[in-house]
Amino acid sequence: MACVLGLDIGTTSTIGILLRLPDQVLGLVSRPVTLHAPHPGWAEEDPREWWRNVCAITRELSRGIRPDELAAIGVTGMLPAVVLLDRRGEILRPSIQQSDARCVAEVAELRAEIDEKTFLARAGNGINQQLVAPKLRWIERHEPEIFARIATAFGSYDYVNWRLTGECRTEQNWALEAGFVDLNTHEIADDLVALAHLPRAALPPKIVSHHVLGRVTPAAAAETGLQSGVPVVGGAADLIASALGAGITRPGDVLLKFGGSVDVLVASERPAPDPRLYLDYHLVPGLFMPNGCMATGGSALNWFVGSFATGETHQSLDRMAAGIAAGAEGVRVLPYFLGEKTPIHDPAARGLVSGLSLAHGRGHVWRALLEAYAYAITHHVEVLNDIGHRTETYVVSDGGARSAVWMQIVADVLQQPLQRLTGHPGSCLGAAWTAAIGTGLAEDWLGVTRFVAQGDRIQPNPTNRERYAEGYVAFRDLYRRMS
Repeated sequence: MACVLGLDIGTTSTIGILLRLPDQVLGLVSRPVTLHAPHPGWAEEDPREWWRNVCAITRELSRGIRPDELAAIGVTGMLPAVVLLDRRGEILRPSIQQSDARCVAEVAELRAEIDEKTFLARAGNGINQQLVAPKLRWIERHEPEIFARIATAFGSYDYVNWRLTGECRTEQNWALEAGFVDLNTHEIADDLVALAHLPRAALPPKIVSHHVLGRVTPAAAAETGLQSGVPVVGGAADLIASALGAGITRPGDVLLKFGGSVDVLVASERPAPDPRLYLDYHLVPGLFMPNGCMATGGSALNWFVGSFATGETHQSLDRMAAGIAAGAEGVRVLPYFLGEKTPIHDPAARGLVSGLSLAHGRGHVWRALLEAYAYAITHHVEVLNDIGHRTETYVVSDGGARSAVWMQIVADVLQQPLQRLTGHPGSCLGAAWTAAIGTGLAEDWLGVTRFVAQGDRIQPNPTNRERYAEGYVAFRDLYRRMS
């Protein structure tokens, strides 16, 4: 049977998966990615590092198959990262990541120029740091020589697709979250692009996720070890691809995704734009996926280990945290280390540790960090319920879901059972399946769940209900007092 390749251009790593249809995983390979934060609130990466990782991953994965067995490629990635090229196709500057919070003034400027309610109803997303227009205005203001040379602006996986095929496109969810799509027509609108002060020609045409974009060029084949001519589809936003792999297609199903950031996603038959959350297209045509995405998650845990717990691992810190009672003995954390995106949309917010004493150690701060993200998830669930979305069945995925301590904390704070998955490799799986659908190798979107099994079900501990209910109130109040 044919093979398909999925690539995930993630914040902390680049991951590739090779599938043999209909249900066999042949290989999974990853390479680390460097996240740069040269100033407070900044988040940048080097797109050339992504491409080097892709070349190494594809060469490793393709060793186990004949060149002619690979039938399709799908690429997913974080969004909406901003990648800028000049007229020669050269990278102009490091990418500005989706978690970057430098454009506070530009967000305020945009809010003063246009009516936010009208923009929300039309573009599906509110005016916040996630939009691409404020990021580009920041470049125009602070790096005018760079801005003047912009010939192409697109996303992380759009960039990799271009390197593979030579074709410039913007995938539908990058364009939607960027703030350039009119929900009435589902097309990129010239006047919305103009808010970024860019000429319309700088934004490539929009493509649907599963539509074939192009084919691997001879030049890309020489770098990647792939065979030229392999079809490449439009790609997918990482959080949406991960949700597909987890089987989130029914209203009431919720995916909690614990990657470099923490995401909260639900499937919906209606868009229901709300300024507190983001709106994306589901990979299944006709569905939408309202969602929340925090600025940090696993990236903050990695930072804590690297900066304050040298010699420790996530697992050893989990063991320390497991021996500490719910509530971390009064230590509380606001996890807004890169500002915060949903649901508060405050790029000026900052991380905070409260309640420390000499009686506390690293385990207390680690537990308080884990609890902070559980509280933030609860905040998202409240917003989803307020909009009218059901939140009935919770599935957890990605690297953080392997932490039994963290998942028990989340279950206890939500007072809901969490279904863990076995064999879910993350967004790369959804990207590979999107390629299979787009090239006619598969017809059933939910066929992707053949690769993922249900693991254990984590039940909430009712004895922690009251303590965490009080902790959640204190968490929300701490942000209000520090704002």
